[in-house]
Amino acid sequence: MTDGLGLEGAYSETINRINEQGEEGSRLGIAALMWISHAERPLKVDELFHALGVEIGSADLDGDSVPSIGTVLACCQGLVSVNEKASTVQLIHFTLQEYLRAHPKLFNGAHSTMAETCLSFLSSHWVKALSASPFPVCPPFLKYSSLCWGVHAKRDLSDCATQLALNLFNDYNNHISTEILLDTAMPRFSYIRTYGPSLFSGLHCASFFGIVEIVAFLVDMGGCDINQTDCTGSTPLAWAAKNGHDGVVKILLRRGDVNPDNPDPYGRTPLLWAAGSSCEGVAEILLGRGDVNPNNPDQDGRTPLAWAALNGYEGVVKILLRRDDINPNNPDKDGRTPLLWAAMNGHEGVVKILLGRGDVDPNNIDQYGRTPLAWAAMNGHAGVVKILLGRGDVNPDNPDKYGLTPLSWAASKGREEVAEVLLERGDVNPGNQT
Repeated sequence: MTDGLGLEGAYSETINRINEQGEEGSRLGIAALMWISHAERPLKVDELFHALGVEIGSADLDGDSVPSIGTVLACCQGLVSVNEKASTVQLIHFTLQEYLRAHPKLFNGAHSTMAETCLSFLSSHWVKALSASPFPVCPPFLKYSSLCWGVHAKRDLSDCATQLALNLFNDYNNHISTEILLDTAMPRFSYIRTYGPSLFSGLHCASFFGIVEIVAFLVDMGGCDINQTDCTGSTPLAWAAKNGHDGVVKILLRRGDVNPDNPDPYGRTPLLWAAGSSCEGVAEILLGRGDVNPNNPDQDGRTPLAWAALNGYEGVVKILLRRDDINPNNPDKDGRTPLLWAAMNGHEGVVKILLGRGDVDPNNIDQYGRTPLAWAAMNGHAGVVKILLGRGDVNPDNPDKYGLTPLSWAASKGREEVAEVLLERGDVNPGNQT
């Protein structure tokens, strides 16, 4: 049993044995394979067992329905093992994952079933009774359900999952799963967080996950403040923009009362979040409106173009530069322009795009008197240095406020390749160093 056909035949025979075990054994075996093969991350042993013990649509969690490890492994007929070191469950071989993905009918709507299971767990009396403050130790399956139900629902949304989600949203603001979701999202997006009520509504949540059908239902139903900010200062539109959910952004923008330029406490607008997250589709949609200012800066003075440039997002940079009213030389509070940020971080493609415009000044200096060339030299980005030196209007010997030139920085930082590139020019004075 070494070739692919042999393995496929062996897996098929084993699946048949699982289905012949009887109703409960078959259910557990197939469900375990579904969860392990379709979960967003490797599941802990106790997470899998709690998932298998959930009755979809029931608000009661019966501890007796949670199967034991021995029972589950036996029902899987040797196709599942436990990684003792990581305490996770896994398939016996990567080829089994390929086999299961190639036979989706085995699970009859895996993602919708998983969404329904997660939502049923979150809507149970036991979970709803958990206090979000002080934050408790997470019971098994609570974190996975909170973070992943929407991912599964977005992939395959059933009527049952829709209804379960709407029921959950009836008391979502104080639900422990909102705290788990926000605490996980916050490190990624660097928020000012206020404590107290989360104000994270069902519309915020559905926008966060990008579930178009639920967002459309909530918006059409009315009664919700589409510009409401949660405890992070984010609107539903901001969550959809920063996560790149084009469809949700379009639905929210159809409302005449939506504010597409609403800043969060850091001054970051939906467009800025889209630009800083490389969400090209969302940026296109927002820039198609006449009431979105492409130059709106955050509290540090960084514009959407600056954020796209410093992260090296060439596609977003090109989209932003199509606007006639864009200012490509807009400095932030430290005097750093989009070109300087791109040069500092070594993003050659963005540097070329910006320099391809006639209105970008390659010698703009920041608060330390450092040019894009100086920063590229300091950080050892030889490719960027070559691009900048290809311009006839770049001063290769420009000293900063401390008298240090690009060559000085390259030498002090040990950037040999950059130093060689600079010294190849006849207009760089090697003795003009502090």
